Order: sequence, then structure tokens, then C-alpha cells
Amino acid sequence: MTIERVRDTKHVIERWDDIFTALSAEPRRQLIVTLMNAPAGRRVLLPDAATTAADSFDLEQLRIQLIHHHLPMLAECGFVDWSTDPFCAQRGVRFVEVATIFTALEARIDEIPDQLIDGYQRFEEKRND
Repeated sequence: MTIERVRDTKHVIERWDDIFTALSAEPRRQLIVTLMNAPAGRRVLLPDAATTAADSFDLEQLRIQLIHHHLPMLAECGFVDWSTDPFCAQRGVRFVEVATIFTALEARIDEIPDQLIDGYQRFEEKRND
């Protein structure tokens, strides 16, 4: 039983590591948020779904980063599925795990320090609702 518990604990820790790695870059966070706002099963167009109106990304550079770094990482974790023709993404089998973090944060939005809210459009809007 102890071996089973250690195995389960390691698996859970790896899942949390996947989530925090996924959320450690703005294009990945924005893609997760865009997919949260889209109906389940709907594909979103890239690179637009990984940016906000306030971003000043070079879209071609972002496209390259998405293809070679961000999307493979998210897909490997099961958070998104994506394709290049058309260039789009949709929720993966483990999407709910990463989306749950945003949902939990939004539920406690008034407890988050202002320095983590101001300038982050999604959280600013939630706080003002």
C-alpha cells in the first residue's frame, strides 16, 4: 500500500508541475483563457487566440514560437490539441485541470493583490464585475 501511495503522490505532483509549467508563459495563459471562453469542442484560430488586444507581439514570431515550443508542450500535457492546417487549437483531454486554476483564481479575485490584477485584462474585468 505504501508503494501505491508513493506512486500516486508522484503522479499528482507531476500533474501540478505540468499545470504550472503551462501557465508560466503569457501566450499559453492567453490560449487557455481563449479556450475557456469558447464553447467545448470549438477550435480557435492561432496565433490570434494566444494574444490580447494589448499585446504587441510580432505575429509571425509568435506563430513560430507556438509551433515549436508552446503548442507541443501544451499538447504533450493533454491540455490542448492543435493543427497547422488550419492553424488552430481546441481543448485537450486534460484541459479542465489547467482551466480550473483560472476558475479558482476568479472565484477569489478580491483576495488577489492589486499588483497581480492591474494590467491583466481578464482579472481586471472580473474584479470590476
